[in-house]
Amino acid sequence: MTSFAIVGHLARTDGNFSINDLPGSGGRMDILCRCVNASLFLSHDLRRDVDCYLVLLGAPSGPKTVKFSGASVRSLSPDERSAAALIKKVIDVPCGSEFREGADGVSIRKGGLERLAQDMPLAVLDENGEDIRKAPALPGAFLLSDHLNFTDAENELVRDCPRYSVGPKCLHADHTITVLHNELDRRMSGWK
Repeated sequence: MTSFAIVGHLARTDGNFSINDLPGSGGRMDILCRCVNASLFLSHDLRRDVDCYLVLLGAPSGPKTVKFSGASVRSLSPDERSAAALIKKVIDVPCGSEFREGADGVSIRKGGLERLAQDMPLAVLDENGEDIRKAPALPGAFLLSDHLNFTDAENELVRDCPRYSVGPKCLHADHTITVLHNELDRRMSGWK
């Protein structure tokens, strides 16, 4: 099982955003939707062994975490609007400290990065981290940020987590996920 967690610093925590304006009214929800797609989609299938967590920190009621489960998600197409529609569907579901499913394979709960870090050992994807191609083994859960850097408080929270890099250049979060998937696929298949 592989997991990706993406922190959306400005991402709306209620359904009061437009599917037609994900960067603006959604608080850069477009970035998170692209990360969902990069995490879960293959050319003609889904990665059933992947979960994608979106840590929403924006207005008005953050933090909340949305979980997309590759094993059970339905009605997801490989475009931003499809992922956004599922987020919009579950985001106003009354929730507490445990995940509550609001659509097939899409759940929500209150809490953010601190809670997620308690649930699973995270590795941070960071351009200054250890090269994934030189790492003898890679963990199963990876943390990324949206278009903004991690805050000082977030960096403090994950200061002891291992850090990995996918290459010498700083990439968009969704591209980083794609490159990491490629490396994991190569390792799991023994392909050289």
